[in-house]
Amino acid sequence: MQSLITEIMQQVSSVVLGKKMEVKLSLACLLARGHILIEDLPGMGKTTLAQTLAKTLGLSYQRTQFTSDMMPSDVVGISIFNVKENNFELHKGPIFNQVVLADEINRASPKTQSALLEAMEEGQVSIDGKTYQLPEPFFVIATQNPLSHTGTYPLPESQLDRFMMRISLGFPDIQAEKQILFSVCHRQEGDNETQVKALKACVSIEQLKVLQQTVEQVTVSDAVVEYIIALCHISRKNENQMTPLSPRAGKSLLLAAKSWAFMDNRTYVLPDDVQAVFEVVCQHRLDTSMANSAEQSHNHAQHILEQVDPIKPFN
Repeated sequence: MQSLITEIMQQVSSVVLGKKMEVKLSLACLLARGHILIEDLPGMGKTTLAQTLAKTLGLSYQRTQFTSDMMPSDVVGISIFNVKENNFELHKGPIFNQVVLADEINRASPKTQSALLEAMEEGQVSIDGKTYQLPEPFFVIATQNPLSHTGTYPLPESQLDRFMMRISLGFPDIQAEKQILFSVCHRQEGDNETQVKALKACVSIEQLKVLQQTVEQVTVSDAVVEYIIALCHISRKNENQMTPLSPRAGKSLLLAAKSWAFMDNRTYVLPDDVQAVFEVVCQHRLDTSMANSAEQSHNHAQHILEQVDPIKPFN
């Protein structure tokens, strides 16, 4: 199975240049059956990452551009009356895909944003009183622009909490950016659009489901569980004016740590795995107002980690 993980990582990283850690986190989130939020400036490769992951994993993919006039039915679909058949027919929305890119989600109204809630949490949607199951695996990649940009709405806490991780791709390094620009100059095979179209699936749907099931079987000791609980409890002390971590946050942290351990070829979780994913899992839950800078949010997460001894978490 590790050979599959290596092959997936290599193929995605061959298109999404210089972002191995972000690629690994995205794959870990998918294997843990979570959803990921990417906050960054436009043009940083968020769409390319989503397309490449979907093609590499052989999953159906749909990108939806969120706008201020978008309605919930534009996301989940709508039932339309067929006069000839004398019944209602479901016209499925983009949510009925295995990888859904909700692009610039914070440009839509809170009402439209909330249309994703049931889908992300339950793997199903309700349309006109009927419940429809979504395909498996089901992975939402949402992108948002910084709140300093005009025409954005802050994501409510309930929506933020549905995302297992929040990451930022950031600017490419010099070598990666040089490759990107040279590919544009020469229109060579390195061009992102050409590369993505040429990609072939590295795994089948069945193999991907087995990978997800294997992640679930990664063992977690009582000591690691206590460590996670202690981290959550530290956040509930209001000394730093942080939003406290909920039990759902602790669950996400546990699942992400299991996925990280699996990707490091282990069948058990170490405190190091929890620490590796803590910031991307908890930062957006600790700072739900999004008013703090990235550095301040990072400091909040690091402060919590420094307060807890993984060996004796409740001392």
